[in-house]
Amino acid sequence: MITPLELPPAVCAFPDLRKFRGDFWAAGGTLQPECLLHAYASGVFPWYMPGSPLQWHSPRIRCIMRPERWRPSKSLRATLRKAGFTIRVDTHFIGVIDGCAAPRRDGPGTWIGAEMREAYLNLHQLGWAHSFETWRGDQLVGGLYGVSIGKMFMGESMFGLEKDASKVAWDALMRWALRHEFAPVDAQVVNDHLLSLGAEACPRAQYLDLLAHALQHPTLPGPWHPVDD
Repeated sequence: MITPLELPPAVCAFPDLRKFRGDFWAAGGTLQPECLLHAYASGVFPWYMPGSPLQWHSPRIRCIMRPERWRPSKSLRATLRKAGFTIRVDTHFIGVIDGCAAPRRDGPGTWIGAEMREAYLNLHQLGWAHSFETWRGDQLVGGLYGVSIGKMFMGESMFGLEKDASKVAWDALMRWALRHEFAPVDAQVVNDHLLSLGAEACPRAQYLDLLAHALQHPTLPGPWHPVDD
């Protein structure tokens, strides 16, 4: 069994991404834990396109969030004080990934199909994937999940059933990453929503430097716990 303290032997080969000027794309491979973990450790993540084989992506410009620069907005601070949400970590990973995979109001659904779902559930059971969860009482109302290797957290997807519920989970991730002296969180692809949360665009070469430094540290095994525990 793979332990969350040591990366398994590489079974998928990825090129030196510093040699690519544009975005990197590749097809093939598998979603087995060894291949997924090697991809993340190489600066690559899986990419879903309907009707296409498994693809791998590494954008020329990466989206990152520096925990030490995270400042929740005034409205989010009010939500954190008054909304009555509770934060949990790694207590209902399957609920979070299913929430992320559910159809959205602005579209038919997400890229998380059955194969992707099973792959990340496997990573969670092995201690590599984690969920930050927003609860109201006994109801899961928002959250996010991602993969962590060394001192890097690679965010994958988030969802919210109530106003600011996904942002509350994001705030919990930022505070957790700051408490544990993590590298900037990898948010993958730049978009307006992430930029509105304070994320920044990062050239791939710089991201690979951050990743290499983060991978020098041991991986923290799960389950994780909220910073307030």
